[in-house]
Amino acid sequence: MDTFERLVAEAVAVPLEGWDFGWLDGRAVGSQPSWSYPGLARDLLRGCSALLDVDTGGGEFLASLAPLPASTTAVEGWPPNVPVARDRLAPLGAEVRFAPDGTLPVESASVDVVLNRHGRLDPQEVARVLRPGATLLTQQVGSDDCAAINAALAAPAAHGAAWNAETAAQALTAAGLTVTDVREEWPPLTFLDVGALVYQLRAVPWQVPDFTADRYDTALRRIDQQIRAEGALRVHAHRFLVRASRPPR
Repeated sequence: MDTFERLVAEAVAVPLEGWDFGWLDGRAVGSQPSWSYPGLARDLLRGCSALLDVDTGGGEFLASLAPLPASTTAVEGWPPNVPVARDRLAPLGAEVRFAPDGTLPVESASVDVVLNRHGRLDPQEVARVLRPGATLLTQQVGSDDCAAINAALAAPAAHGAAWNAETAAQALTAAGLTVTDVREEWPPLTFLDVGALVYQLRAVPWQVPDFTADRYDTALRRIDQQIRAEGALRVHAHRFLVRASRPPR
C-alpha cells in the first residue's frame, strides 16, 4: 500500500463529474442490496411510452437502460451534472431538464414510469406526474447509511430525521399512491485504503458536510493505521426500495 500522503493526495486530485464511482473499483467493495434495481427498472420499461428519471446524475444509469422509451425525460438538480447528462443522453433521445428543487418540470399525469435511484423523493410531485395506473420505482439511501464513517471521523451524524422504508412508504401513501413493494437492507461496504474513503466523502458530500482532507487529517491518519493493521475499514450502507402506483381511475 502506498503512503498515507500519496493515497490522500491522489483521492483529492480526482475530478468529480457525473455520478460514476468507477474510480473506487478494487478499492471499495459492497453497498449493493440483494435486489437488482436495474433489473426491476428494465421490467417496468416494457410497454412504457413516457419515462421520467429523477436526479439522473450524469445520466450513467439511465443510459444503461437503452433503448429508452419514445418520450424520456431526465431531471438533475446539480448544475455541473446537467451538461454531462445531456451529452450522454441526447444521442439516446432523452431530454435533460434542470430541476434545482423537488419540483418535477413535467406536465401532470404525463408519465408511465418514474425512476428514482438515490434521488430526492417528493411524494406529492410524483403523484402529480404519474398517469392513472402508472408506477414509481425508487431506491433510496436511508438515514443510517455509513454511520460508522462519521463515528470513525468523530464527525456529526450525517442525517437528521429518520428516512427509511417505513417513512417513505407512509409519505407515498399519504400522497395517494398505492405501495406494492417495500424492501430494506443494510449491506456491508468495505474500504481497502484511506484514499477510497476520501474519494467517497468528496463524491457524497452530505455524509460529512464539512469534510476536507486537511480538516480531518488526524482522524484519517488513525483510519489509515486501522486499515493497514486490519486490512479494511468496514461499515454498513442503508438501502431501501419502494414501488408504488397511482390508482387507475
